[in-house]
Amino acid sequence: MDRFDYVVVGGGSSGCVVAGKLAEDPSVRVLLLECGDRGEDNPETLVADGYKDAFVNDRVIWERFSVPQTGCAGRRVFMGSGRGMGGSGAVNAMVYTRGDALDFETWGKGWRWGDIAPDFDALEAELKVNRRPPTDFTDHCIRAAEAAGMRHLRDLNTGDLHDVLGYEWMSYEGQERRSAYVAFVRPKQQQDNLVVQTGARAKRVLIERGTATGVVYEVDGREVTARAGREVVLCAGALETPKLLMLSGVGPGHHLREHGIQVAVDAPVGDNFHDHPNIQLFFRGKRTVDANYPQLYGFGRVGASEQLESPTQPDACFVFYPARSSFREGLIRMLPAIAFPPSLYFAQDKLGPRLIRAGVERAFDRLAVQRFVARMWGIVVILGKPKSRGTVRLASRRAEDDMLIDPAYFDHPDDLATVRAGVERARAIAAQRPLAMWGNRELLPGGLVRGAAVEGFIKSNVMTTYHYAGTCRMGDGPDAVVDRQLRVRGVNGLRVADASVMPVAPVAALNAPSMLIGWRAAAMMKATAATMAAQ
Repeated sequence: MDRFDYVVVGGGSSGCVVAGKLAEDPSVRVLLLECGDRGEDNPETLVADGYKDAFVNDRVIWERFSVPQTGCAGRRVFMGSGRGMGGSGAVNAMVYTRGDALDFETWGKGWRWGDIAPDFDALEAELKVNRRPPTDFTDHCIRAAEAAGMRHLRDLNTGDLHDVLGYEWMSYEGQERRSAYVAFVRPKQQQDNLVVQTGARAKRVLIERGTATGVVYEVDGREVTARAGREVVLCAGALETPKLLMLSGVGPGHHLREHGIQVAVDAPVGDNFHDHPNIQLFFRGKRTVDANYPQLYGFGRVGASEQLESPTQPDACFVFYPARSSFREGLIRMLPAIAFPPSLYFAQDKLGPRLIRAGVERAFDRLAVQRFVARMWGIVVILGKPKSRGTVRLASRRAEDDMLIDPAYFDHPDDLATVRAGVERARAIAAQRPLAMWGNRELLPGGLVRGAAVEGFIKSNVMTTYHYAGTCRMGDGPDAVVDRQLRVRGVNGLRVADASVMPVAPVAALNAPSMLIGWRAAAMMKATAATMAAQ
């Protein structure tokens, strides 16, 4: 048994911020538990150009599938996420977007734009985000979007994302990826008061007489108990955090009893699950695309106005994607997930997936394929404000078993209508003269796919953007799992600090807001400790 002041579960974007900031106080001991590898074991997660290689490294990707999606032609959708130090922030395309100011109105008192903007500023001072320089291709995209009615905005982090596009802030500096691990944990790993334990699978939170007192985890085949003198904070993400809470007895009472788990707190853990589904349009240019990153992003309002704060609040995101940046790696990762049901995908020898991957690699050895892809570009249409809500539930009481993931894509009919409107907006941008000059022959879905056929294309091809949120909702009412101080209701000494607390996800990528949540959680925990010390 080990004793610490704080035990942090999850070495991803939020968990690294929490642990790093808490460890600034040399008088406290912090344990950071991560199920995956050290960052140094997978060096592609530490360099800016390594993101595409990380995406195909099975050691740094949790491979999961949803339950069959009625709104997606009955498909099981791949629902992966990052694992290892840095989490998804160590394998993504380094996008760093705060979101629109109106996104945070639903987060409530203390979490609105005016409350959090100073914390974003402080976070970014340590993270050191940057932008990629313009290219000829991105310049043509900007001029085409402007011709279609959008505004070119120099800074996408001002809180105004209404019908704008610009160069995305990205978590890198020079040749280094600036993940939360690189920025907040790696510089402190030599400190005696910060212990980082990788290869550690959290099994349950110890809850004794209504107080979280530690975490039971497994490492190298043995079970270890880490005691927390002050607090336990869960930062394992919107899929793993609710699973761990339910395994610990905090969740829907009837569901826990079905699995023989004693109920400590009957709470709506795992409800309110939502994600940003996306659909990709591809075009063929007349010349090689001179961009190596998806660095140009646009935002706009394309759907109905109900349930949003304002008619100008954006509900869709548009990513201008150079295929040469990671199309090969995307096929290596996604084609096996599309071709095989989970039972075959996870077969012991994984022969089918390995054959498909090898086939993609051989195809890309051909110069003709390389030249074709070098001229391909796309617009990724992302549903930024989904109305559908799904669930995360236990499949068993075993920590090593995956959960049942139901994003309920297109359960609300407005979501499909909004994505369809987004496809038409993307086509309108691609049709403008600057991109017509560049070359805009539509490859996917193809010029003949029009009208109702567009919806069929969307249902058959939609995929996750890996932006999972909402499963431990923050708020004041009975549907809230944590309060606005991120404390789990009904359990003392236990907080949640990751994307699962978001009542409603921002329209943008969730990496920046997740780090913000970690930043604020650490400050709250420090304030609580100071108050208790003064009593």
